[in-house]
Amino acid sequence: MHKLTFYPLGNADSCRIDLENGKKLLIDFADKKDPEDQEDLRCDLPALLREDLEEAGRDYYDVVAITHLDDDHFRGASEFFWFDHAKKYQGEDRIKIDTLWVPADVITEKGVEDTEAKIIQKEARHRFKNGSGIRVFSRPEGLRAWCDDNGISFDERKELITDAGKTVPEFSLHNDGVEFFVHSPFAKRLNEDEVEDRNTGSIVLQGTFRVASSDTRVLLFADTPHENLSEIVLITRDVKKHPDRLKWDVAKLPHHCSYRSLGQDKGEDKTEPTDEISWLWSKQGEDKGVIVSTSKPIPVKGTDEDKDKNPPHRQAANYYQEVTGDLDGDFVVTMEWPKQNDPKPLVIEIGSLKAKLKRGAVTASVIATTQRSPRAG
Repeated sequence: MHKLTFYPLGNADSCRIDLENGKKLLIDFADKKDPEDQEDLRCDLPALLREDLEEAGRDYYDVVAITHLDDDHFRGASEFFWFDHAKKYQGEDRIKIDTLWVPADVITEKGVEDTEAKIIQKEARHRFKNGSGIRVFSRPEGLRAWCDDNGISFDERKELITDAGKTVPEFSLHNDGVEFFVHSPFAKRLNEDEVEDRNTGSIVLQGTFRVASSDTRVLLFADTPHENLSEIVLITRDVKKHPDRLKWDVAKLPHHCSYRSLGQDKGEDKTEPTDEISWLWSKQGEDKGVIVSTSKPIPVKGTDEDKDKNPPHRQAANYYQEVTGDLDGDFVVTMEWPKQNDPKPLVIEIGSLKAKLKRGAVTASVIATTQRSPRAG
């Protein structure tokens, strides 16, 4: 059995993937809890991750992915992980990373201002220069230019780069019971007058998890805007003719349930997606599909939170609830699971019967009133 664990971190991301063969991956790391605020319900991410690693008898992850250099995807990483590029980030209590996954923008971006983002960039550049311990996603032309500027042989680093439309070589269905297909970032070169957008350049993956003869597909989005998501659909479905690469049993929503990942307009009560995104959610989801919103609780209509321009957006949540209702599935919010006043890590187990929410002691009434949408029709 494989397992996905999503942590209650507010509008921030971290997903732990435990494979049946014992390997461990961590997609993003955002330690956002305020230890001085007793009313902060976000979890103590470092403590929970250390506890899990100690139980497994290890001090490392096979893979840590930083999907892009926004604060809500890496905060606290420089205090938690062992980084090879400087001794000040090394010590017995730090957690090691066998392979660091980053989009190419993490290496090539100029003028990074956030101190911790700079540290992660230095680590990625150090590993890439040394030619080991890193996987870089797409934008080979941009990387080639960066290599030329830094006296590095791009051709000798090609094996460290995976473009969109390919599977990641570190894992296979035969050896690991999983493969990861890369949807984003695309391999493209920006014009000199264009500004790099971390969201459009973030890592988007489809994981296919196999147990016995059963495959479960998981879509893992970062902060993908609707323009980029529509482009992913058009390229994958219409150009490459691989609609199966967009099927999902579990989907981690982009950008904390923002309406901007569905369409241009928020809507009064429901966001209407673009045609391509409507197809992705309404046609590609499997029966009993699970959608996970890594976000704060969904606002109630008319409240101050509802009027906030930042996600999560009630209108987007209403659309996703409609989707899971049609699938007889679940729409779950990390800061509401299993209940809003006491959120806990959300665990999805993947076995021969596909994906299943690990409900534990959650009562049926809680599930019915806060997690599941009524089936349409």
